[in-house]
Amino acid sequence: MSIRNSSTTTSPDAADSRDALARRPRTPGTPLDEVSRQLVEALQEDGRRSYAALAQDVGLSEAAVRQRVKRLLDDGVMQIVAVTDPMTVGFSRQAMVGIKAEGDLRAVAERLSKLPELEYVVLCAGSFDLLVELICEDDEHLLRLLDESIRSIEGVRETETFVYLRLVKQTYAWGTR
Repeated sequence: MSIRNSSTTTSPDAADSRDALARRPRTPGTPLDEVSRQLVEALQEDGRRSYAALAQDVGLSEAAVRQRVKRLLDDGVMQIVAVTDPMTVGFSRQAMVGIKAEGDLRAVAERLSKLPELEYVVLCAGSFDLLVELICEDDEHLLRLLDESIRSIEGVRETETFVYLRLVKQTYAWGTR
């Protein structure tokens, strides 16, 4: 398991939780103390580590570690999820789509985020107003998604699709700095 701020999961409850977390405005919060940093980094290395092992690493009781991990999860600091390789579970096409939009960008982003194939929906500055990362079964699925779903959303003016040829690096272990 890995920890990431957006996740891939099959549980509807986890998906709802993930979506709510993703929609929560990200603001710089209180910096993590050293124990919380150690917990996050240990779980990024192995999200299945037991509370007992974590407690031994950080010098707290198992109950204290359980409470801290729960708070980190509840506060949206981290998620513990199973990260799959899309190719091995039947999704052979990944792409990034740059979107130029008009009107209320937040409303466009909200409509886009309802599409299950979209893993990330990001409001950004630069050539595009939004970037979305998506995972599809094949090129036909990608074409249907672009034509019937993304481009039909009110406010989407123009798209540019960047098809992934090979994923060279994917990591969610950026630590806590």
